[in-house]
Amino acid sequence: MSSNPATPPLEPEHRRYLLDLARNSIRHGLATGRPIQVELAGLPPALVAKRATFVTLKENGELRGCIGCLEAVRPLAADVADNAYSAAFRDPRFPPVGANEADALDIHISVLSPPEPMSFRTEADLIGQLKPGVDGLILREGALRGTFLPSVWEVLPNPWAFLRQLKLKTGLPVDYWSDTLEVFRYRSEQVD
Repeated sequence: MSSNPATPPLEPEHRRYLLDLARNSIRHGLATGRPIQVELAGLPPALVAKRATFVTLKENGELRGCIGCLEAVRPLAADVADNAYSAAFRDPRFPPVGANEADALDIHISVLSPPEPMSFRTEADLIGQLKPGVDGLILREGALRGTFLPSVWEVLPNPWAFLRQLKLKTGLPVDYWSDTLEVFRYRSEQVD
């Protein structure tokens, strides 16, 4: 997980395009069973740059699906289209979105910065470096990996609780600590 130069915030018209694209990919999925194919030719550079995203769907304020990628592997527009479709139809925690739900979904897109490794000696040292409401975290221990987006701070504002719950999500005990535990920090630009 390497660091890239910082990218400027998305323009308002790019943000609108991505939200419309996410909703259209869900509608396309209802009709065809697959995500919309994005025509990249002619899109502005900001929308074809490789970026990692998560798409979160909410219905009546409750989580309805959330899928994404932690590493930039495809153009931003294509990543949003695929993740919106996957959040609607492939999140194993929820049944697929139905036609009666699609237009009522609140769509939130998180465009991630490249993850940066954190250096720390102890759990308290790590906790002291966290920026609540700003940092997204990735924990990695061997083959286990888990993440919390920066938006999770809204429901887990205490750094200790945030880290404990992320350990559980990763498949580790809450009191787990190891010299081989890797932690990466990233930021996200919210599009909603």
